[in-house]
Amino acid sequence: MNKDFLMKGSSTVAVHGGNEPDPMYSHITPIYASSTFYFDTAEQGMERFAGEDKTQIYTRLGNPGFKVAEQKIAALEAHGIKDKEGQPLQLKALLHASGQAAMTTLFLSTCKPGDKILTHFSLYGGTQELLMKVLEENQIEIILADLGDAKAAAVAMETSGIKLVHIETPANPTLSCVDLELVSSMAKAKGYLVSVDNTFASPYLQQPFRYQGVDFVFHSTTKYLNGHGSAIGGVLLGRDIEFMKTKGWKWHVLLGGNANPFDCYLLIQGMKTLELRMDRHCSNAMAVAEYLEKHANVERVMYTGLLSHPDHAIAKKQMKNFGGMLSFEVKGGIEAGVRFINKLQLCTRAVSLGTLDTLVSHPASMSHVGVPKAERESYGITDGLIRMSVGIENIEDILTDLEQALN
Repeated sequence: MNKDFLMKGSSTVAVHGGNEPDPMYSHITPIYASSTFYFDTAEQGMERFAGEDKTQIYTRLGNPGFKVAEQKIAALEAHGIKDKEGQPLQLKALLHASGQAAMTTLFLSTCKPGDKILTHFSLYGGTQELLMKVLEENQIEIILADLGDAKAAAVAMETSGIKLVHIETPANPTLSCVDLELVSSMAKAKGYLVSVDNTFASPYLQQPFRYQGVDFVFHSTTKYLNGHGSAIGGVLLGRDIEFMKTKGWKWHVLLGGNANPFDCYLLIQGMKTLELRMDRHCSNAMAVAEYLEKHANVERVMYTGLLSHPDHAIAKKQMKNFGGMLSFEVKGGIEAGVRFINKLQLCTRAVSLGTLDTLVSHPASMSHVGVPKAERESYGITDGLIRMSVGIENIEDILTDLEQALN
């Protein structure tokens, strides 16, 4: 594709964005399964080490496949957004071996002992444990506040020593949302950095960089970006290109959280169908949420597409659609929840999310098992809560399975 062609749709960006011409004329980005790359001359080796492009030195430092994946994700997150000068927004992405690796690079490259990170309740369990059990042990203080409440957010931001405000919206697993425009502008007025976990939404449904206050965006690429449950990965994107190429990249490669060529290949292929998959995930999830909300054996349903969700208006404001994730509580507590999960015949009993098939899990005993019971319950993660990643199967089949499992 001609580099000067202006792509209007995100589906086109997902297919063509970030692609690099292959010297062997491969139509598909190859798997560059090599730990190291040779130099024709000593001078060429010196040039590569001195240059910005580290894709032909050593795969921990970079890989041609990583470059394509990073550029494609950056193109999706920046699509249609202008910078302060009115030019197309430029972003830099760093591909990691996992979401946790990307999150570690984010926190350690931006914060040092004595700094504080302000974040909110109901985070992904792995993120919360990283913050509370690893960073706090290394003298980076974590402040938890209800960032969905403007007054509470304003009070929390008066705390001295804050370096980074970290937002996960929609959050896992309660689907609570934070107003990105409001909170990022409040943080920026204080001089704080802002990062956003965009995993649940994907760049097709939500683009946090539309808000000038957002400095970083994070994804577990394992989820919707890959979309097929075939590979683990994570990515960190930054608005400050110089930071991402220097300090961000240095922390990334020295921590050793680099991706691998095969998982990168699977990610690139998965992203090409992102828009098609997300449209189906969204329509199926809405149908499931509406069904569950009317079911006699369901206590409550948390899906941002429902008018009953407390953050419906925020989600509608900053998302193109409401996503494929929902949670609900079965009447009867943990016993009823276990019985429901065990009776499923079509839906898959598994953690993770964003795959083609519908996944059902129990956060209290699975994804959030490391979070103390009193804490998770205060966030709304009760023993009877069920999390659903609604897949792209025929909606009648999904509903039929839910009906027989709930009765």
